[in-house]
Amino acid sequence: MAWRLTQYVDREGKRAVALRQDDAPARRLLGATTTYELAQKAIAEGVDLLALARAQAAGEEVDLAEALAGGRVLAPLDHPDDAHLLVAGTGLTHLGSAEGRDKMHKDLSDPAKQTDSMRMFRMGLDGGKPAPGEVGVQPEWFYKGDGSIVAKPNGDLVSPFFALDGGEEPEIAGLYIVGPNGTVFRVGYALGNEFSDHVTERQNYLYLAHSKLRVCAIGPELLLGELPADIRGATRILRDGKIVWEKPFLSGEANMSHTLANLEYHHFKYDGFRRPGDAHVHYFGTATLSFSDGFQTQPGDVFEVEAAPFGLPLRNRLAQAETKPVVVKGL
Repeated sequence: MAWRLTQYVDREGKRAVALRQDDAPARRLLGATTTYELAQKAIAEGVDLLALARAQAAGEEVDLAEALAGGRVLAPLDHPDDAHLLVAGTGLTHLGSAEGRDKMHKDLSDPAKQTDSMRMFRMGLDGGKPAPGEVGVQPEWFYKGDGSIVAKPNGDLVSPFFALDGGEEPEIAGLYIVGPNGTVFRVGYALGNEFSDHVTERQNYLYLAHSKLRVCAIGPELLLGELPADIRGATRILRDGKIVWEKPFLSGEANMSHTLANLEYHHFKYDGFRRPGDAHVHYFGTATLSFSDGFQTQPGDVFEVEAAPFGLPLRNRLAQAETKPVVVKGL
């Protein structure tokens, strides 16, 4: 049984939130117009988020597929001020993920030499799943941007004019809000396309930080409750309406070298990430990349990620930004 929230804009242009169970019809919430507002109310009242949503889901029936096709579905969590939503993630967390990354960073002059990627991956295998109450090894971590870089479902992923590549990264993302005293509340989980510039990253591993400063997407629906241990879905790329690349997509702790709790701890251990009122989108990593198969994306390609029990698939189109000047002046 899966319960999910969706943020959308109704036909009158007003923001709203809908709740649905499994494939049942979605119902509009009457007591909140955003997921952030709903979660803040649950935090303030000390009540369960799902129970609060169910109590408020007394509005009209919502056709989510129609709203998604019409461009009216939003990312499942945002913040009233984009600067107060932080988007970050962790890499080399999934079984098999080192293979794809190692292909990008191996030392061709010495194939026997172990790369930093492989060492980091093996550290996760050895210490990424500590016993309850203990702290495990910290994962690779990266920053992507603030709320302004989150594209809505069915929206464009606009690659910057200086990018060398724009490639999908199908992942699960955790969505969080920081409470008044710095306690972090997990709102739920969503499908994500973390999207990166893998050609830039391949040039030198120290370019990883640059390669991650790109747009991304989450949604369309927000899964409430616990994340299943074994998630099995698919990721594909469509060009001119035809599938040109496709692979299975696996996630959940059964397919990972880290526990979710360990990834969350090493993100939120920093005081700056526990600022009351802030929201966070945190990508948990992936083992599946079309880039690892030598596939080259191009503007107009449509990325699609789907997996049970997340409901509607996440689709986004690749676009390329026009060249623009970068002007820096002294005062």
